[in-house]
Amino acid sequence: MKNKETDNEQTFSKAEIESAKKTLIKMKKDIFKEIDAGIKKGSSKDSTEYRGDNYDIASSERDRELMYMLGDRERKKVREIDNALLKMKEGTYGICDECGEPISKKRLKIIPYSNLCINCQSKAEEEERKRMNEDYIDHLSTLSLISDDESFKDSDE
Repeated sequence: MKNKETDNEQTFSKAEIESAKKTLIKMKKDIFKEIDAGIKKGSSKDSTEYRGDNYDIASSERDRELMYMLGDRERKKVREIDNALLKMKEGTYGICDECGEPISKKRLKIIPYSNLCINCQSKAEEEERKRMNEDYIDHLSTLSLISDDESFKDSDE
């Protein structure tokens, strides 16, 4: 009896799928509205306006960089939403892409476009942290090589 209860908890009813589909479509529309508003806001700025001192310029560049990163994040989210909608069509919604096990309904209620179960997501995040740390260490070693390189030193030294 316990297995049947577990199966029922992981099996989605048509109503649950339809509700998740509506949520995903709304999320996608909201993302496009947000991107559209950001584009309109960015294009309304006058390029001839006073840019300020170096701190103002640096702050402005940082803001622009954050907008690009946000754009990448939003594009990724749209791809994940589209993937979830496709999985609904194929009848594989709620199945982990990595291990093939069901993704908990609680997780999908919070992140309806999730394609990984919590265990596989944790592993993926840990691998990403390791990769970023390795990239950072590689970057630091590259910087130290540049500072030791004689060709980068001033001729006055």
